[in-house]
Amino acid sequence: MADPNGCFSCSSVERTKHLRHARKLEYFTIGWNVVEAGVAIGAGWFAGSIALVGFGVDSLIESLSGSVLLWRLSSPAHDESREKIALKLVGMSFLILAAYVAFDAIKSILAHEPPQVSLVGIGLSVVSLIIMPLLARAKRLSAANLGSRAMKADSRQTDLCAYLSAILLGGLALNALFGWWWADPVAALIMVPIIAREGFEGLRGETCEDCH
Repeated sequence: MADPNGCFSCSSVERTKHLRHARKLEYFTIGWNVVEAGVAIGAGWFAGSIALVGFGVDSLIESLSGSVLLWRLSSPAHDESREKIALKLVGMSFLILAAYVAFDAIKSILAHEPPQVSLVGIGLSVVSLIIMPLLARAKRLSAANLGSRAMKADSRQTDLCAYLSAILLGGLALNALFGWWWADPVAALIMVPIIAREGFEGLRGETCEDCH
């Protein structure tokens, strides 16, 4: 049973503790993704890698998501209106990213623009593959403790970052090892439906597990 604040079977003291922990997770999310975005966009711009730049922009959006969640978590009580606004803001940001990545990837394929090898991008994607699943798991636990759909949606975005890291690593590695220049924009295009799905779910006020 949820109490009037939306926390499942917990006292106000416990809820305050869970809120504090959730805020720490979001501060870490913002800090990590700002650094990740700077490295990815810089390395991607230098190497001409659409997938790497798209990954960096995704990191910026996840920072925005973390900021939205901090605003959501600034309310000590469960606020449904804040939940809905937070979900919609996150959803819109992902749809914008999907459109950008799709346009740039198609343009690169049509113009035959081969990216340079990016060892920095490969290293960044490996580190992200290690950190993001752990962070997503911590966010899911926090979302369950708080009864927060917005926090749950944010955990899905962190999962998404891990998926994109794997796709990015594949594209960069294939280009580095075999000179398959098209692997980078193709990897970027593979990201598009995944990103767009999260965006539409956010606009509908859903998390992935709630879709059906």
